[in-house]
Amino acid sequence: MGIVQGLSEFLPISSSAHLVFTSNFYKVFANVPIQEQSSQEVFFDIMVHLGTLIAVLIFFRKDIMNILSAFVHALKTKDWSDNEAKLGLYIILGTVLTLAVALPFHDFAERLVFSPSIVGVLLFITGFVLLYSEYVSKHVAAKKDNIDLKTSILMGLAQGLAALPGFSRSGWTIATGLFAGLDRTSAARYSFLLSIPIILGASMVYPFVKLDFHEVATFNWTAILVGTLVSGVVGYLCIKYFMKFISKFSLAFFGYYCILAGIFTSIFFYIYK
Repeated sequence: MGIVQGLSEFLPISSSAHLVFTSNFYKVFANVPIQEQSSQEVFFDIMVHLGTLIAVLIFFRKDIMNILSAFVHALKTKDWSDNEAKLGLYIILGTVLTLAVALPFHDFAERLVFSPSIVGVLLFITGFVLLYSEYVSKHVAAKKDNIDLKTSILMGLAQGLAALPGFSRSGWTIATGLFAGLDRTSAARYSFLLSIPIILGASMVYPFVKLDFHEVATFNWTAILVGTLVSGVVGYLCIKYFMKFISKFSLAFFGYYCILAGIFTSIFFYIYK
């Protein structure tokens, strides 16, 4: 699960979908009802997401410091001409829009954990979104490398839709950036930076709201910490090589993968539901 989260959080293939598939494949072969999900499983999902958050923070540490420094300076001087200061503002705006879209879907998204066949259909849709974004991007003559207000709004909304397992967060935000005329590297960079507040919020807030801390003490902490560490290490390596990949190659490979994986998982879990 740690390896799956580390790979799929930053590749445009939906980490939430792959965690759903992995846990449910295990349940099928272990003869455990898919309708059952323990508090420990929910907490484990949060922790492996925290592992990949740490990977983002380490990889983009210089970018984050530059954005924070420029943002604070802009607040003091009221001069927002610096692109890094604007980026900080856009990340805040994108996060607010993400929450506005995601929160109404929250309960439905949680129930999809028990419907992996539907998650497969959503992953199938993600594949077509990736392919179409590449088609549109190829017809944009002059691609931009700076985020503007309109693009930040669209990418924030796209991240909100990705609250549904199967709608890849990185896939939908990067694809939206391509639709808006960004080059792939800039779209991917902003997508990863935009993920930080949302993952941080979910990791910090959810345990205090949903979990019984007496129950948390009984969890298998060895497995949880190992999974978190593995997701962080794999996630860091994934970001490093994905940024190199996306600067040279298209998202088509991931689009075809999502379509094929969506078809397979939908059929498999429909049979074994």
